[in-house]
This record gives sequence, C-alpha cells and structure tokens, in this order.
Amino acid sequence: MSATVVGLALFAAILHASWNAFLRTGADRLWTVTVMSFSSTLVAIPFALSHALPVAAAWPYVVLSACLQVGYSVFLVAAYRYGELGQVYPIVRGSVPLLVALGGFFLAGQHLTMPEIVGVALVAGGIMGLSLGRGRASTTSILYALATGAIIAAYATVDAIGVRAAQDSGAYTAWVLVFYGALLPATFTAMRGRLAVDLGAPETWKALGGGLFALLAYGVVVAAFALGPAGPITAIRETSVVFAAFIGRLFLGEMLTPRRVGACAVVALGAICLGYRP
Repeated sequence: MSATVVGLALFAAILHASWNAFLRTGADRLWTVTVMSFSSTLVAIPFALSHALPVAAAWPYVVLSACLQVGYSVFLVAAYRYGELGQVYPIVRGSVPLLVALGGFFLAGQHLTMPEIVGVALVAGGIMGLSLGRGRASTTSILYALATGAIIAAYATVDAIGVRAAQDSGAYTAWVLVFYGALLPATFTAMRGRLAVDLGAPETWKALGGGLFALLAYGVVVAAFALGPAGPITAIRETSVVFAAFIGRLFLGEMLTPRRVGACAVVALGAICLGYRP
C-alpha cells in the first residue's frame, strides 16, 4: 500500500473526528447538525439531477436510509449532550462493527473468526474502560452512543442492499442525501417549532464548515478506496477514535488521561480486527 493511500486514510480519519468536534462544540447541537446537512444537500442536488433516477425497487431503500440517518443525527446529538467527544465518539465508532458481528452471530448464525472474537473482546473492553473509573462516561451518553452505533449499522446494511438495487451508486447516494437534507430540517421544525438560520452569524458558517469537513472526509476515503485495498484502508480509518481523544483535549479542553487514550486505542484495535478483510 502506497504512502499516498495511507496518507489519505489517515486524513479521512482526522476529518471524520474533526466534523464530530464541530458538532460537539455547537451551542445547539441539533441546530448545528441540521445546518451541517445543508452542505451535503447543496452538493447532492446537482449530482441527483445529472444522473438518471434510481430504479423503482431502490426508492424504499433511499427513503429508509435517509430516515435512519436522521435518527443517527438525533441520537448522536443526544449522546454529545451527556458525554464528551473523547468518550462518545470511540463508543459510536467501535460499536458499529461490534454490533454487526454480534448480529451476524446471534441472528444469522454466522461463525466468528478468531480476529473477530478478539475484536469483540477488545471493543467491549475499550468501551468498559471509557465507562469506568475517574472521568468515566455517563450511562446515558453510553446508551445514546450505542443506539447511534446501532442506527449506523442499520443504514449501512440498507445502503448495501439499496445501492445494488439502484444499479447506480452515484444516483443512489445523491438521492439519499437529498431526502436526508429535507427530512432533517423537517425533524428540527417538528421538535423545535422553527428553524432560524442567520447567514451573518459565525455559528452558521462554522456549522456549514463542519458539513464540508464531513463531505470531504467521505470524498477522501472514497479516493483512498479507488487507489488501494479496502481492508487496510478501513483499518487505518479506525484510528479516528484516537484522533478524537486528542482533538477533544486540544480544542475542547476535555480530560485526556493515559487511561482514556489507552481505552480509545483498544477500541480502535478492536474495530480494526472486526473490520479488516485481507
């Protein structure tokens, strides 16, 4: 694997942790994630209009994925209301492959390989390390983070089926983002009554910038996948949980103890074991 591919994967990891930091710093995080979605919507609309419409069989998956991503946004906001970036982010990222592996084992009768068994143990141990001892994450934030991970695993599964049904990954992705960009502001309005966006306010531009970081993170990892093997790239990207701990300390003033760094590293290693495919 070339240095360029490794650099892209690490850059994607930093960007992904960074846009979560943008969200964590928002005064009203539901408003922040809603405004962040405008960035992806503005980019998605031209793509949606320039591609042929997905086939009829794909539309239920488009709508379901968009709805699940709205749920993901709402639950992630709730998790950050009760926990810090360096606590919530590793649990969310680590729980996705953990829940996928356990779901396959208990629901589909799939046998776990030795790396997957090790990965389950490491992620579970890392999450316990973040939830015990001094500076531990609150039970509420852990539950919301785990729920967020479950929703991510759900929409990833839906997308894996839907993109095959659509027969055009670009059109499918664009329309999911368009629907998400419509449903999230509607959800905000239903919960808060009114969505006010002042284009002259620094918070607005910070949120839009966070949305661009999220888009760039996606684009960079896609570029890495185009140049190198998916397994190692996915593994390197999981280092984002360690970057999140340091970003939380440097920019958000969060506590950074050797125990927390170690727990984040254990979660990252476990996610690598669960997600790596040679």
